[in-house]
Amino acid sequence: MLRTPPFFCAVFLVLTVPCVPIFGQEVIDTWPQWRGPSRDGIIQGSNWPSSLSDDVLNRDWQVKLPPSYSGPIISKDAVFVTGTINEKSEVVYALDRNTGQQIWRAEWTGAMSVPFFAASNGSWIRSTPAFDGNRLFVAGMRDVLVSLNASTGDEEWRVDFVQQFNSPLPAFGFVSSPLVDGDSIYVQAGSSFVKLNKKSGEIIWRVLEDGGGMMGSAFSSPVVATLSGKRQLVVQTRLKLAGVDPDSGNVLWAQNVPNFRGMNILTPVPFGDGVFTSSYRNKSWLFMTSKSDEQYNVVEAWNNNAQGYMSTPVVIEGHAYLHLQNERITCIDLRTGDRSWTSQPLGKYCSMVAQKDRILALDSGGQLTLIRANPEKLEILDSRNVSDQETWAHLAVCGGQVFIRELTGLSVFDWRKTQGN
Repeated sequence: MLRTPPFFCAVFLVLTVPCVPIFGQEVIDTWPQWRGPSRDGIIQGSNWPSSLSDDVLNRDWQVKLPPSYSGPIISKDAVFVTGTINEKSEVVYALDRNTGQQIWRAEWTGAMSVPFFAASNGSWIRSTPAFDGNRLFVAGMRDVLVSLNASTGDEEWRVDFVQQFNSPLPAFGFVSSPLVDGDSIYVQAGSSFVKLNKKSGEIIWRVLEDGGGMMGSAFSSPVVATLSGKRQLVVQTRLKLAGVDPDSGNVLWAQNVPNFRGMNILTPVPFGDGVFTSSYRNKSWLFMTSKSDEQYNVVEAWNNNAQGYMSTPVVIEGHAYLHLQNERITCIDLRTGDRSWTSQPLGKYCSMVAQKDRILALDSGGQLTLIRANPEKLEILDSRNVSDQETWAHLAVCGGQVFIRELTGLSVFDWRKTQGN
């Protein structure tokens, strides 16, 4: 691995960006993983402003980067981003959170090409890394997981799942975003679901093996939830939903999910003792779990004709705001399965985060939309173009900053000094 020395002296790395209150209240000022601090797109704090105008949300800085679909990861000091160089190598950058200047750079050979029918959007690195405060866990396209020292960029360990399990190279690359929980890290890789020791990379268990090939290489990212009184991992493979005991790896329950060519992409959304999901060219479902005599039972509580695709919804007061395959956003009451409204088209893909009753939605064409979460009707507060590039990576919002990962760059906007209403 090639590593560029730090841009600044080592003293810089111990400095921190102060946790600046938004609208007078302290907020979480880091974004350590896929979909944010709680892995559900929900951000604590007071309401965001009602406007996205330049005088409310202004660009702090912008840097050029190699192309990537990975969302940015933000620590108190730095922003971590990935990229693919010349279709040959993968690179990770640590950038100064205040200026965008490079702190360190790590690179390895490891790019690959996806199948022709998916290649129109590029073969860039896809998985969003995870950060535990000391280490950055990065998934490379060729089914490798790399642990980097977050202060220096030095590689601490690497696991090549193709070599480890003699599994096929994933046709679409490593897509699922790693989950860090305690001293462990969980990934869908090696045509399976795997637990590793986060300090050493040692593989602890492997379950839900699916044989690989075009039907392997799961896209969805795992989450932690408590269902029917038991804390567990909830994971969606290419074919099914499952609850897995984090200690033993035992599969507690499993539910087949109808799919088109295994394209079950959404991150599963826990709701009470149930799990919501939606799949391409199919439907949306809420599957409820129950437990009797240590045995789990899973039943379909409801389904409707909303066809999700790649965008995981945010849930506010029991309603899921879901971006659909037909490019519209819909509102679903998770208690009943009823859809109360559906919007006009709002982009091919949309990443969403929410704070109280407000949703920020970034579509794949660089349009940022501020929506008031209203189960009765679509209520758009403001919208503006924040990039003239594709913006497929998940946006991040923390500490009064909005991070937009463009196809070949990163733009950082600031509204921490704005008075909300």
